[in-house]
This record gives sequence, structure tokens and C-alpha cells, in this order.
Amino acid sequence: MNTEYINIYNNLVNLSRNKTLFFYFTKKDTFSDRLLIFLFHLAFFFKYFKNKIDRKYLQDFYDYVFRQIELDIREIGYGDQSVNKKMKIYVNLLYSIINKIDDWEKYSPEKKINILNLYIEINDNNEKFLDYFEKYSNYLSKISLNSFTKSVIDHKF
Repeated sequence: MNTEYINIYNNLVNLSRNKTLFFYFTKKDTFSDRLLIFLFHLAFFFKYFKNKIDRKYLQDFYDYVFRQIELDIREIGYGDQSVNKKMKIYVNLLYSIINKIDDWEKYSPEKKINILNLYIEINDNNEKFLDYFEKYSNYLSKISLNSFTKSVIDHKF
């Protein structure tokens, strides 16, 4: 197994565990909520690195991520049929998010908030949630993949 994939995955999971996001996002902190935030981080990650990295590398990483998600769903206790249904939902959700954020930089703040609201039940702090993903997006545009592959670090943006 490629330790780079493990480190990238763990870095994205670490970003998705940001308690501030859940404070603004929802009062709930469920597996589905965390996974949704993770999928947003992953979608932005793919958006910014798709043209900088070999496609096979990204495909292998994608496969690794969804194997990990499947293992997590099984660990929760879902059976084979439920796991397959959930996986299909999560894969389609990721593609939908990727499709919506493809032109993220060109969108107005209102349109960006509308995109976030399609997927996430944001409390009253839409601007703070949007600001977080704006900073994350900007951060990804300036860094290299090496920032994610070495080990789990505290990304500052």
C-alpha cells in the first residue's frame, strides 16, 4: 500500500474533523455529516490537483479513498446490500460536488452559498462556511501535493 495515499487521506480526514466547521454547519456530528465535509475537501483536492498529477496516481488514490469509506461503513455495522447502496450514493455525491465546484472561482458568493446549501444544512453562518472553503480553495491552488504526502500536518489557511 502506498503510504502517500494514506497520508493524503489522513490529511483530508484531519481537515474534515475541524470542530469549527461543525459548529457552523450543524448541531449534529454524525458519520454522514463528517463524510459530507470530507467529500467537499476531496472534491476541491481533485479540482486543484487533477492537472498537476498523473491521472493514474489520482485514480489509485480515488480507489483507495473509496475502499476506506467502504471499510468505515462496514465497521459501523451495515450489511453488504446497505454498503453497496451507500457507496453508490457517496460516489454519485462526490461527482455531483465536483461538477458543481468546477468553476468555483468564477461564481459569485451567492452562487457559492447556494451550492453549499444544496448539500449541507448550514445553520445561520453561511458566510463563515463559505469563507472556510474559499480559504481552502485558495490554499490548494498555491501548494504542492508534497504538502499532503509526507505525514499528517496541521494545514494553515
